[in-house]
Amino acid sequence: MLITEILRRNSRMYGSDIALVEREPEKNLRRQITWKQFDNDADTMAFALKKMGLIKGDRVVHLMMNCIEWLPIYFGILRTGALAVPLNFRFVSKTIKLCSETAQPKVLIFGEEFIDRINKIKPDLDNHVKHYIFCGPEDKKPEYALSYHDLIKSHETESIAAKGIDSNVINNINVLDDAALYFTSGTTGTPKATLLTHRNLEFACIVENIHHKQTRSDNFLCIPPLYHTGAKMHWFGNLIVGAKAVILKGIEPRWILEAISEEKVTVVWLLVPWALDLLFAVESNDLKLKDYNLDQWRLMHIGAQPVPMSLIREWKKIFPHHEYDTNYGLTETTGPGCVHLGIENMHKVGAIGIPGFDWETRIVDPELNDIPPGDVGELMVKGPGMMKEYYKNDEATAETIKNGWLLTGDMAKIDEDGFIWLVDRKKDVIITGGENIYPVEIENFLQDNPKIQDAAVIGVPSMRLGEISAAIIQVKPGMEMTKEEINTFCQDLPRYKRPRKIFFAQVPRNPTGKIEKPQLREKYAGMKESFKID
Repeated sequence: MLITEILRRNSRMYGSDIALVEREPEKNLRRQITWKQFDNDADTMAFALKKMGLIKGDRVVHLMMNCIEWLPIYFGILRTGALAVPLNFRFVSKTIKLCSETAQPKVLIFGEEFIDRINKIKPDLDNHVKHYIFCGPEDKKPEYALSYHDLIKSHETESIAAKGIDSNVINNINVLDDAALYFTSGTTGTPKATLLTHRNLEFACIVENIHHKQTRSDNFLCIPPLYHTGAKMHWFGNLIVGAKAVILKGIEPRWILEAISEEKVTVVWLLVPWALDLLFAVESNDLKLKDYNLDQWRLMHIGAQPVPMSLIREWKKIFPHHEYDTNYGLTETTGPGCVHLGIENMHKVGAIGIPGFDWETRIVDPELNDIPPGDVGELMVKGPGMMKEYYKNDEATAETIKNGWLLTGDMAKIDEDGFIWLVDRKKDVIITGGENIYPVEIENFLQDNPKIQDAAVIGVPSMRLGEISAAIIQVKPGMEMTKEEINTFCQDLPRYKRPRKIFFAQVPRNPTGKIEKPQLREKYAGMKESFKID
């Protein structure tokens, strides 16, 4: 079933129930919409786009921060048969321009945070963008843009039949049709446009619900950016059963616990930095759990990056009744779920898990031969969530999809019980004196230190060894560390794996929690050893 039809069904069956809640703690604001309003707003968006001449196969760039309008706009785009193109809200003007040159959108929908970025490149965008739609305060609307809220108001009185949504749009969309372009995060280079189909989106609903067993009584807290496949595809597990979700605009630990307590949230997907911040706030007594109603909170799961075992050990001490899962996925696999730990496999914390529902996995050598358990190779996956292609990039597609299998670019190994352990990104492997060093292994080791908040390890040039490892250490607030402490702590590592350079600084992560290693390499690769906090 198309996800747009799942929304339509929810409107029919649960129309008066709350579908989405938006919380903006910094402004003390809360908004909500029902399933019927969600469905109607999506219809109205689709009708407005059709009136602009949008047809099946066209592209619509969607550049907005998380808000309650985000999902109705997304579903409205899909209902026209056009491709939704959500862009990373951290993209600078140059990257937005590059992505738009690839997608060639007819319509660009954007929020107030992006006015300056769009203004800088508008002459270039005008080559293909025919209509700009602004979703934000009326007094901030650029002259060249139409108002989203005016469009909704001008068409909201139209009946569904008059809009032609059912007869003229949905019946012309097949589950195998193209649905969306998702640009990769760009942590290893220029973002590529991943082409997903309606079948991919439908399957994401199924696999997420099977893994995390959402029912109508569940409530999902969505904090990560909706442009990313991770956040939205985890929410899909609620969508398929008509369960509520809360969009939280803010990541402070207090705001997270307040949302869980006041909205009766049952499922929370966190990124590693947010989980660490929450643990630290509780352990330092900045937050007192007794001040919140958290009994209904049943599941905390993490994805988008390797998860330190020490984090989960500490989490279970504070929240012993929580189910836990780790989810592994890529933009190219329609987000999380191609590998997952499974809430029944707490004894294997540290592994990314086993093949997800209806997925297959392999660990291969450079010639794509399967390798024995325990050896490190590249992870390959195959399943219904696999992308169709890299849009307009046949060369990259051919490099990534081999005989129906997708090369993930992640190095991994499989243990004697069939559980997969992520070792590192293929491009992040450090080769020092002929030995392979996997930064994730060292990062996890460093994060076991009670003074360390976060850690990143990169390779920096060495005339003698080719590369050596450098550690960027983020110390917990209020604590101090020295080079000598790090060196002493690392004595348990084999000598060649110990960081040769140490920098004390904040570890930069993108909105989905991945370490910005290109940024770190640019900053530190040519620097001399330093032990001062930036």
